Amino acid sequence: MKNVDYIVVGLGIAGLAFAETLFKNNKTFILVENGLEGATVASGGVLNPTVLKRFTAAWNVEQFAAYAIPFYEKLELKLESEIICAVGIKRILNSVEEQNNWIVASDKDRLKPYLVSDLEINENISINSSFKVGLVKRGYQLKPANLIEKYRAFLEEKNLLQREPFVYSQVAVKDEHVTYKGHTAKHLVFAEGSRVVDNPFFPLAVSPMLPKVFVGNKGEYIIIKAPKLKSDSILKGPMMLIPLGNDLYKVGASYGRDDFSTNVTKDACAFISAKLKTMIHCEFEVVDQVAGIRPTVKDRKPLLGLLPATKQFAFLNGLGTRGLTMAPLLAKQLFDLLENEIQLPGEIDLRRFL
Repeated sequence: MKNVDYIVVGLGIAGLAFAETLFKNNKTFILVENGLEGATVASGGVLNPTVLKRFTAAWNVEQFAAYAIPFYEKLELKLESEIICAVGIKRILNSVEEQNNWIVASDKDRLKPYLVSDLEINENISINSSFKVGLVKRGYQLKPANLIEKYRAFLEEKNLLQREPFVYSQVAVKDEHVTYKGHTAKHLVFAEGSRVVDNPFFPLAVSPMLPKVFVGNKGEYIIIKAPKLKSDSILKGPMMLIPLGNDLYKVGASYGRDDFSTNVTKDACAFISAKLKTMIHCEFEVVDQVAGIRPTVKDRKPLLGLLPATKQFAFLNGLGTRGLTMAPLLAKQLFDLLENEIQLPGEIDLRRFL
């Protein structure tokens, strides 16, 4: 039996952030993941400090972004790979009223750091914009697929990764520890994303409240090649258009609450393509398509914390559409709960639903 401080389940952004937090604090662990790509890899990778549909600041963005940006920059150095870069986010404005609303919003204290008050005239002939364009500062773009790939390789090199489906029936609680397949640990942390619905230890999984509380939704992106577009900024209209380099762009995302498979669909491709055609004039070719299930919650807040009856099991889940921004700080907050008994804010504690 090998003793470790933690067993972590899942290598999306939640599991990665918690594993890295353990590294920083000199804690030993083993991470188990099934190797299937989830919502993190499928995501657009945009760290947007605003909600551009309503011209508001994202929830707690000041705290989350202030912790996340240095976290990813340090990871970039550690993994010796390009992970994060600053990028402008341009919002297509569709009327004089929207232009005025943008200017008003940019004068608000919370939004001044992010919204540029002076609107831009669109000079890209391939972009459909009858009115002006608003610019968001302090936006960032991650390469989530590269991040997960490099971190997985890092864990394998350290012999800290088990690439196999997690077998819940192999879990046992003994005294104040938990055991799993030859390992014993103080805590077992589940960071499984949408797959948590199949976890028999998840308190909401055996509750009739689950369909009402955990409302994961499917998101699909298309990858297009558009040589004439020539855009270096992220463009927000009915869809988000994200430059990938070499005339490639990631466009999306769709939202689906009925299909929980990770199979791509023709309907989503057609839907995204139709919305994209309202944003750009130039021709484009769809060269790929990806899908993932976002782990979202009905009140749009994460699900963190310990089970009331079993202190060995902890959860880091429900990160939703802004998981890349929130995960680093949420991982720290969960670690502080487990190691230092610093209580979680009530709005993210999973006990709010129990």
